[in-house]
Amino acid sequence: MTKARFYESIAAEWDGLMDQRELHKRLRLVFGGETPLLGPKDVEGKPTLDAGSGTGHFSKALSGLGAQLVSLDVGPGLLAQVRAKCATKAVEGSLLSLPFPDKAFKAILCTEVIEHTADPRQAVKELCRVLAPGGVLALTVPNKRFRFALAVADLLKVRPYGGLENWVGYSELKQWLEEACVTVERQFGFNLLPHVFFCKPAFDSLDRLAFLHSFMVNIAVRCRKPEA
Repeated sequence: MTKARFYESIAAEWDGLMDQRELHKRLRLVFGGETPLLGPKDVEGKPTLDAGSGTGHFSKALSGLGAQLVSLDVGPGLLAQVRAKCATKAVEGSLLSLPFPDKAFKAILCTEVIEHTADPRQAVKELCRVLAPGGVLALTVPNKRFRFALAVADLLKVRPYGGLENWVGYSELKQWLEEACVTVERQFGFNLLPHVFFCKPAFDSLDRLAFLHSFMVNIAVRCRKPEA
């Protein structure tokens, strides 16, 4: 097993291992509130890709919003978990070489995935390639500033994951997206403190501290590809 396929190796157990507070924080961030990263108007009735679908929690939400959904991940074990949660077209593949034609999707979600590839910059390039003109890409990734916290967690053996961890810098991510010819409509940080305890709804207000966004544990962006 390679590190790039680590999550496929734990597909059947992953739902039991993941911290539900962190999962629900990202679900709120992507789909909730007045300014979601992806809303019903972005995906309803539109070709939509969940890029790096994991076990399918975000695919389930996208399906519920009426997306014409495609869920992609690296192996059949993960995709079986997705199919058990929602109706989707499940596709096995890599973010580094997406098995889709140019401009195939009007909406793409990729949350906490590109860091688990060998080349996050190439993953961003591929996501932008398959995004249609006028389409929206919503992406989240851990902030490279907090890579030390992961090293500490691994040293203490309190984190049950062993995949690739190529975290991305705040300005670096914006640069990659602009190089791929998409417009960043919103970029912000979330999770001010590096512990899943702070993923509770009671701490969501800390994410509004805009002057600290580049110093937060995670980064979120909403991008749009200009109309041709």
